[in-house]
Amino acid sequence: MLTKDEDTFLCLDHTWLKFRTAQFIQEGNLAQQFISSYCMIVVKHGEGHLRIDLETFRMQPDTVHILMPGETVGFCDGQKSELYLIVFDIQGDTSDDEVNFPLMGELRVHIEGTLTQLCDQLFACCRSESAVERFRGQSLFLELMHWVMTHIRQNPKSDSRAAMDRTKSYIEAHFRESMTIEQLARMAEISPKYYVSLFKKTYGKTAIDYLTEVRVNMAKQLMLQTDVRLKDVAYQVGYNDEFYFSRMFKKEVGVSPTEYLKNRRQRIVAYSVAVLGQLLALKIMPYAAPLHPKWSSYYYNKYRTDIPLHLSGYRFNEDWETNVEALEHSQVDYIISTDQLAMKEKERLSQIALVHIVPLYDKSWQEQLHATAQIVGALDEAVAWIDGYNREIKIVRERLQEELQNDKVLIASLLGDSFFLFPTRGMRDVFLDLGLQAPLGSEQYADNQSLTLEELAHLDADHLLLNIRQESKTLQHWERIRASAPWQDLKVVRRNRLHLISSDPWREYSAYAMERMVQDIHDHLCDNRT
Repeated sequence: MLTKDEDTFLCLDHTWLKFRTAQFIQEGNLAQQFISSYCMIVVKHGEGHLRIDLETFRMQPDTVHILMPGETVGFCDGQKSELYLIVFDIQGDTSDDEVNFPLMGELRVHIEGTLTQLCDQLFACCRSESAVERFRGQSLFLELMHWVMTHIRQNPKSDSRAAMDRTKSYIEAHFRESMTIEQLARMAEISPKYYVSLFKKTYGKTAIDYLTEVRVNMAKQLMLQTDVRLKDVAYQVGYNDEFYFSRMFKKEVGVSPTEYLKNRRQRIVAYSVAVLGQLLALKIMPYAAPLHPKWSSYYYNKYRTDIPLHLSGYRFNEDWETNVEALEHSQVDYIISTDQLAMKEKERLSQIALVHIVPLYDKSWQEQLHATAQIVGALDEAVAWIDGYNREIKIVRERLQEELQNDKVLIASLLGDSFFLFPTRGMRDVFLDLGLQAPLGSEQYADNQSLTLEELAHLDADHLLLNIRQESKTLQHWERIRASAPWQDLKVVRRNRLHLISSDPWREYSAYAMERMVQDIHDHLCDNRT
């Protein structure tokens, strides 16, 4: 793919372009034919496929094809397509000059109405009975060629994905407003028909279905507030009609808003951060949960006003007596905990309310989510979350494969003066889910076997995601090691491919944390690559 670097176009100083003719082709009337001159193909409407020599190309409004003499071109299918075929010649300053025209093959361009407007005018000039108008076609052709040169996309594949991500973020931020496919397609600079197809291919569902999902998920959070009216909830998430909102909610969730409220208005205690992560994935806001501005900063910042009772989030089991005393003075329906409870702690909790135990290490996060969903009656939500996670994994895996190629990646923690590779189950799971490749020899450090800086350097990773444990001894060692010559000589440090990751979410094992890890990897290895 060409870039818009100035050097690319230096040859134009010694190149002459001569416009010959323009054809407007409709309804697929383009049999495979030999091209004796240079030509440009611009799609005006419709979709289909072109065959150029032995290759097949999808016709899209954001694509221009420039063919050389001697090639063949024709429709594979395109019965409803309309396109321009513009014929021209290229010559150097002298007949001996070799012509290296900088625009050839398939070119992705930013969509604007200017492209087809120039083609319309060029075609009209070509058919005019006035010699002056036909002469004007020469200047229009040069203007068209200049437009193409200045509107080439730098990286078409990632650019189209960025456009999709941009419209997806717009939906998430403006879901309360009315929006149309045409509006979103204009933001992505592609045709509405292509936008519908590309959004579903990228995210596994249509843009309209995704808008409904965002609205319904927000409605679930609003409905957990006391004395809320469905009419007000509907209006706050973008529906002016309460009954239409109810129909869309039931279609998305499987039960009516009233029934959903009845099942959700219980005082549930998430007795650990991992349980909180599972409940939030099920769209359930607990009455009590461990929240701490440092140890669970994400949940604290985002949900501290939504969760009435804040339990201590400082190291699991550290302040259990304080937590139990707080729950003894509250009326709760039941408590969900992992199996990391001390015997005395569990006995005290059982005197307050029914305690449900979900094994933390004997089950995968998907199994834990399913078990938690059975407790709270939200199995459909668990299925929907896992389906969404799998779709996101597929998207991010493909992007990582494009970006990293065969790069080798490590995820590690620094504890004290030692490194540990993939020390948590979440790190291992997300690494495997995304199909990342570890350096040869890293497998010998399984089961939390420590390794030194020298051993880490020997593995020669291309990218290192590093978690610095927040203990004083570790932090002191980190300050020493990062200034040392061996650390500065690490390939990942020299190439600026060291990515620091925080304990939150990387040391948590829950559905919500797994999704955040996937996004974190994407941001470090795709969006913010140096």
